[in-house]
Amino acid sequence: MVELKWAEKYELITRNLAEWLGDEKLKSILKERDLKLYWGTATTGKPHIGYFTPMSKIADFLRAGVEVTILFADLHAYLDNMKAPWELLELRTQYYETVIKAMLRSIDVPLDKLKFVKGTDYQLSKEYTLDLYRLVSVVTEHDAKKAGAEVVKQVANPLLSGLLYPGLQALDEQYLEVDAQFGGVDQRKIFTFSEKYLPMLGYEKRIHLMNPMIPGLAGSKMSSSEEDSKIDLLDNAAAVKKKLKKAFCEPGNVNDNGVLAFAKHVIYPLLKEGETFNINRTAEFGGDVSYDKYEDLENAFAKEEIHPGDLKSAVEIYINKLLNPIRKEFEADAGFRSLATKAYRPQKPKVVEELTPARLDIRVGKIVEVSKHPDADSLYIEKIDLGEPTGPRTIISGLVNYVPLEEMQDRMVVILANLKPATIRGVQSHGMVLCASVDEPERRVEPLRPPSDSKPGEKVVVEGYEDGAPDDVLNSKKKVWERLQGDLVVNGNREASWSGNVLLTTSGGTITADSLKNVAIK
Repeated sequence: MVELKWAEKYELITRNLAEWLGDEKLKSILKERDLKLYWGTATTGKPHIGYFTPMSKIADFLRAGVEVTILFADLHAYLDNMKAPWELLELRTQYYETVIKAMLRSIDVPLDKLKFVKGTDYQLSKEYTLDLYRLVSVVTEHDAKKAGAEVVKQVANPLLSGLLYPGLQALDEQYLEVDAQFGGVDQRKIFTFSEKYLPMLGYEKRIHLMNPMIPGLAGSKMSSSEEDSKIDLLDNAAAVKKKLKKAFCEPGNVNDNGVLAFAKHVIYPLLKEGETFNINRTAEFGGDVSYDKYEDLENAFAKEEIHPGDLKSAVEIYINKLLNPIRKEFEADAGFRSLATKAYRPQKPKVVEELTPARLDIRVGKIVEVSKHPDADSLYIEKIDLGEPTGPRTIISGLVNYVPLEEMQDRMVVILANLKPATIRGVQSHGMVLCASVDEPERRVEPLRPPSDSKPGEKVVVEGYEDGAPDDVLNSKKKVWERLQGDLVVNGNREASWSGNVLLTTSGGTITADSLKNVAIK
């Protein structure tokens, strides 16, 4: 094998990337020695043909002499909103290693030049754990949430596990002893997070290489969870044909075209010297045609010189060539088949309790009497009229330090009315006054205000959930209120909302805070 010059290695490493950070450092390293790089994948859903996109780049890296580590991020997979149960992660990690090795063999990548590592091989060590604690001592919640915005499921009240995810990925660069990390462009915010925070721990900033996110067959991102958007690595030829037939491939449209994108990012990089991309057609429709360069294929498709059906038929042939070696390994290896069955065995359907804001009994109330709790300086005892025939309810609120007594008297408020009654310092409370609340930079609390013409007892609804029936009493053991409360927020317009954009309303209009914006409702 002819030794490549550094500029040739640079060209191989960077071709077809969407972006890379650290260009000067990359060139500097290549002038002196070979690059060390890692690519990680969380072991959750089944790998699909979209994985050939990073695999084709890994083939480029290896041809350029790069030392490549593939990280099976089992711990990351669990932290990412617990997409995979822990007891299945070991099996899924084994499946990933088996199927990815089969993919690499199918494109003639020698495995002896690769290193495979599991996250839990080193992420549970004392040294790694101490570095994680060092990291979380300097990372802000804002930066952690922002870094994972494109990767970790975003909710108004995120789990701590999702906030830890970017930090672990940053530390992986140090503990895998690499110069660079490779990933999709959707990882960019995690990469810049790493560049900011690793130097704070005394570690060097790494190079970051980013693949474009190629569209799936349905036209959006290829996803393991969307059956029509991807072709499984073990799909048979009939399934490939069926899914390609349904694929989005509008005549002349080169944008969001998953079929064309697959040709660009997988087929063309894997063509050997002298090979061309071939489209077989009858003489009636122009006869067979070949394209040496992807740009020529794209231009021909844009000019509608190539029919979508002919493009799909050509791509189908190449996909089957890629999948045939994997299918043969699967059929010949009983262990491979058993592993696939165990790792992705059908889960017993769980009875899922629908969790929607319709389960909350939220009403307008009027404080008709208020006094300080005799045994707690921070608490008010309120008698609140909810229009009930039994008379006003007694509700305890920790608002003494935030709202003067005279402003509480006769105030219209918003009440969560179906909490389980709770005894607080000897007095039973039958609900909660809902407030806009923020803890930083200083704690501020404002009771929500219903529209000025509201009447005691009027129901507060969440747009889109008007027809739901509230629970008689929220189940405290299942923490129904606590789980729903995280998505109740005051938005940037001071309006009470569900997830920031679905408003809480009465017949008279929206529920508002006096001054607080973009804060939680508690």
